[in-house]
Amino acid sequence: MWRLIKAVLFLIIITGLGLVAYAYIGPLFFPTDFAAPSEEVNYPVTLETN
Repeated sequence: MWRLIKAVLFLIIITGLGLVAYAYIGPLFFPTDFAAPSEEVNYPVTLETN
């Protein structure tokens, strides 16, 4: 049972490190996946004043 717990903890740690590495290194290799939408959006707004 202890081996299973150690294996699961190890996988969780490796997965966490992989996600952090992807967050920091990913934009260098996949810039379009991390780019913000670049279209301008205009919506009319009606303000009610008394």
